[in-house]
Amino acid sequence: MQPLQTYYDMIDNIIRGFGVDPAACKNAETPGQWNLKKGSAPVWIDVWKLQDQEYGYFQVMAPICQIPVNNQHIFTKDLLEINHSLYGVSFTIFKDWAYLKMIRELDGLDQSEATAMINRIGNYADEYDDKLKQKYGLATAERG
Repeated sequence: MQPLQTYYDMIDNIIRGFGVDPAACKNAETPGQWNLKKGSAPVWIDVWKLQDQEYGYFQVMAPICQIPVNNQHIFTKDLLEINHSLYGVSFTIFKDWAYLKMIRELDGLDQSEATAMINRIGNYADEYDDKLKQKYGLATAERG
């Protein structure tokens, strides 16, 4: 695996290619995190390496909405049915929130694949956050 800075630079270049200043998207407190928007949807990008491991990870995810208090079983069934039609992306649930997520090891990641992952999450998130919010009357969130 290359040094993390190589991947940080790659993500900065991708964001710059979207016509956005990467410095404005970086999490100042946590290196390797960027916050973007695709339409109405937040898109979070993370690059990290666990200290006790030789490999690192690239993750793109988007918080879609809180899980509804009522009709949770219908909501989770809807997410599973939507998952069936998605390409390389899946809905996940963590701490009462639904997210769209893609993750892979950093080794072998190139700019084309990283760009495709960011675009795919952004496009799906922008589509499904509105649909699910409207159907279930739910809120969305921002990462600080």
